[in-house]
Amino acid sequence: MVSVRTQSKRVCVIGAGPSGLVAARELSKEGHSAVVLEQNHDVGGQWLYDPNVEVEDPLGRNTFLKVHSSIYNSLRLTSPREIMGFTDFPFLVKKGRDMRRFPGHKELFLYLKDFCEWFGLREMIRFNTRVEYVGLLDSEAIGKDLRWVVRSKEKKTEKVVEEVFDAVVVATGHYSQPRLPSIKGMDAWKRKQMHSHIYRVTEPFHNEVVVVVGNSLSGQDISIELVEVAKEVYLSSKSLNISEGLSKILSKHDTLHLRPQIESLHEDGRVLFVDGTWVIADTIIYCTGYSYTFPFLDTKGIVAVDDDRVGPLYEHTFPPSLAPSLSFMGIPRKIIGFPFFESQAIWIAQLLSGKRTLPSWDEMMQSIKDFYHSRDLAGVPKHYTHDIAEFEYCDRYGDHVEFPHLEEWRKQLCVSALVNADVNLEKYRDSWDNDHDLLQEALQSPHFTQLGTEAFTL
Repeated sequence: MVSVRTQSKRVCVIGAGPSGLVAARELSKEGHSAVVLEQNHDVGGQWLYDPNVEVEDPLGRNTFLKVHSSIYNSLRLTSPREIMGFTDFPFLVKKGRDMRRFPGHKELFLYLKDFCEWFGLREMIRFNTRVEYVGLLDSEAIGKDLRWVVRSKEKKTEKVVEEVFDAVVVATGHYSQPRLPSIKGMDAWKRKQMHSHIYRVTEPFHNEVVVVVGNSLSGQDISIELVEVAKEVYLSSKSLNISEGLSKILSKHDTLHLRPQIESLHEDGRVLFVDGTWVIADTIIYCTGYSYTFPFLDTKGIVAVDDDRVGPLYEHTFPPSLAPSLSFMGIPRKIIGFPFFESQAIWIAQLLSGKRTLPSWDEMMQSIKDFYHSRDLAGVPKHYTHDIAEFEYCDRYGDHVEFPHLEEWRKQLCVSALVNADVNLEKYRDSWDNDHDLLQEALQSPHFTQLGTEAFTL
């Protein structure tokens, strides 16, 4: 729905990662005054690599984490760069930088810095500023014009600032707070346990027996590089039905072993698996994913996180009782993120200006109930509520603000990378012969030619 009334709001954006940056840009374009509060010294969010993990609890059990990024040193993108960029700012190859199609994490960080500079966003950002509290100025005003109290602390001076905003956009990401399994004996196990959140390099695991829990992308990546330095690596997986690519790697390395889930941990260092086999390990690394957490946010129970379901959220973005003055960006997973974040940001900005309006509270709540019901019928566990894995949803979402649908080449390059990884896990980032025609289509598309640049070279 479109309205003609426009108004400017003072908006707090929490986080200067990809979603926070594009939120700041769209809010500014719509005439709002945006202030971005970022706890680190630079932009990038998850993509700002932080090697200093000694200050963090190995299992990440602190309410307020000291380390935000979960990026390890060797990490490379799992999607090709062509599909990663915002629609009006392609992720170009630049001479003197990482020119690979699947570059390392630093290259994406540099892209975000370029984006920030190109659109003049840095002046909106307060760095080294941690948000400690966000709450309603007047809880009696629910359903009317809401305002928010935001309390933040400047890291170096420890100066606390309390401000009032018309709206808050939460863009804090979802790959920081470790999600840990519950394993018998876990608390009593005396040897080294850590979550992949603080894994960075292989050196500390030289000649160790390491158990990696979780057959996710990070679990596979970490296992593959640890096998080069560790004495033995045991990859513990919920399912022993593995991809062709992982099977090839297992057959190649005598010291890399696939095991089922862990039954229990024992004080003498034994790790007992559910099939009865066991190993004495030096270290266990939990590659078991991440949880949504908003320790600073006080909504009087209106928004809650229940087994990683953040809700109730209309379209994974707006809590009906507090919308549009409170919104969440970047909640959905398993999507082509940057274009989706862009459409989210435009919708939020236009709702706040009054250019568009949301459906009624009843309609939004019914939509949420229908969505939950559809997930239940499909047998999707609650903690996968926000795993979308559907191009069509991204297109339907964009329709709220007439945002262009994902280009066909973008979708096909995404699928091609997933298929290649399934078959050739070790080398798919550097072997993509089947993509040639799609790649040419992408590079000749308006997405890559719009800036009039010749910088994209292979």
